[in-house]
Amino acid sequence: MSKQYKTINDLPDWVKMITGGIAGSVAEAITIPIDTAKVRLQIQKPDANGKYRYHGLLHTTRQIYSDEGVLSLFKGLTAGIQRQLVFASIRIGLYEPTRDFFCGKDFKGDPPLSKKIYAGLATGGIGISIASPFDVIKVRFQVDGNLPVEQRRYKNLTDAYIKIYKQDGLHGFWRGVTPNIIRNAVINCAELATFDHIKESLIKTGLFHEGLTCHFASSACAGFIAAVVGQPVDLIKTRVMNQNVGVLTVVSNIIKNEGLSNLYNGFSANAGRIITWNICMFVTLGQVRLYALNNFYKSPE
Repeated sequence: MSKQYKTINDLPDWVKMITGGIAGSVAEAITIPIDTAKVRLQIQKPDANGKYRYHGLLHTTRQIYSDEGVLSLFKGLTAGIQRQLVFASIRIGLYEPTRDFFCGKDFKGDPPLSKKIYAGLATGGIGISIASPFDVIKVRFQVDGNLPVEQRRYKNLTDAYIKIYKQDGLHGFWRGVTPNIIRNAVINCAELATFDHIKESLIKTGLFHEGLTCHFASSACAGFIAAVVGQPVDLIKTRVMNQNVGVLTVVSNIIKNEGLSNLYNGFSANAGRIITWNICMFVTLGQVRLYALNNFYKSPE
């Protein structure tokens, strides 16, 4: 190998993409039960007495486990991992190259926050534009688990692909793509730009160095900010994908029947999921890239 590399930041772009997909998939597998609970909270509507079936993350998780069994908490996992292998590879793997592109090849020093924001928005929007079909299927599987077996729409992943195509054509796989692009561009920006910026700030204090503790603290902060910023769009996206209706219809129904405060319905579950996801993803990402560096790219001493 003619070129040697000193840190994980020096790894080739294609390695950053592969490790991003791996880290995203690991985080997806660990947090899918929380995501399933979040989706159930977001799509639920009050009964005739104005009462909701689910109340908070822990209650929803226990209720799903009690009523449907543990496997229902993992509905949509296969589609979720397919999504991460595509989406995370692009949004995480290409974030740093895109950030550096916006800074310019002659730029020296720490990239400004504005360039990090631009890179997060760009890679998040592009990534989910390609990976949106997997998101549609994942959401529908998670919702189907809430129905009696005989009323469920899909038998398995292949059946879902076939039925969606027959019913809606290729357009059906990009159902809700507009709010999905907005949601993932915003959340990707909040996650990656915030993580990047907080990590740099922590290291500058002299109390942290590039490593597990710094990554854990930075990812937890980034996850919370992403949850607050992205929650309303996330709820709209989930309902559009599940109900086969437009964005304006969903927003109008929420305002008319539930109130704007309901845009944060399921926030505890969403925040819990995003914070946990970020910690799992960034910690895994750092370790996988470190392994790749030490075993395949590290310059000899």
